[in-house]
Amino acid sequence: MSLLNDIPLATLQLYLTAPYACSYLPEREARSQVATPAHLITTPVYSELIRQGFRRSGTFTYRPHCDTCQQCVPARVLVNDFQPSRSQRRSWKQHTELDVSLHALQDKQEYFDLYSRYQNARHADGSMNNQDPEQYRNFLLQSHVESRLVEFREGDVLRMVSIIDVLDDGLSAVYTFYDTHDSHASFGTFNVLWQIELCRQLELPYLYLGYWIKDSRKMAYKGKFQPLQGLQNNVWRPISLTTEIE
Repeated sequence: MSLLNDIPLATLQLYLTAPYACSYLPEREARSQVATPAHLITTPVYSELIRQGFRRSGTFTYRPHCDTCQQCVPARVLVNDFQPSRSQRRSWKQHTELDVSLHALQDKQEYFDLYSRYQNARHADGSMNNQDPEQYRNFLLQSHVESRLVEFREGDVLRMVSIIDVLDDGLSAVYTFYDTHDSHASFGTFNVLWQIELCRQLELPYLYLGYWIKDSRKMAYKGKFQPLQGLQNNVWRPISLTTEIE
């Protein structure tokens, strides 16, 4: 019996949001199924929820439940079978000298400053471009599960920050923001490779990457980390850049 079924429905409840504008595909509406109450979604519970397609934003745990669209596919890398491509190996070599350190979730001005610069560069016209400090804290620094903040520095200069969750069968990549000024850098690719390597060190079989959206340029990149599985019709199955959504 799954952990979801072990929890009385009167305790863990699911509800649907009203339709809202989709953040990834233009001129579409989205809806989410939300799991509550948030304080009961601990690491063991969340580990089961994420296997069933959920994701968290702060203490808000949800999964897409759109009326007419199935584009958002929960995705995870099969860590033990992953082999980097030639370009990924170049990205790893390019940034392997970054100093990396793991911390508890914490609030520093330099984190928020880097986050704001990243939002301006990458999401200037999108719904993600919210630079209110309180909403930033609620989005990235609030968690009821086992979470870590990862610093990537070049000397004393902060280049990248990642928030990750530690699950019972893997790591979940919550969010990453980085210095966008160097057009030759490939921090995003290096970050995913680093998280895959951390999974290997922790002997965890999966890296959960959130939602793969084939028709969204900002989300389709996840298909480059093979082998990749996607949750479709409640079954984890292989997906690739050419996979058709069922």
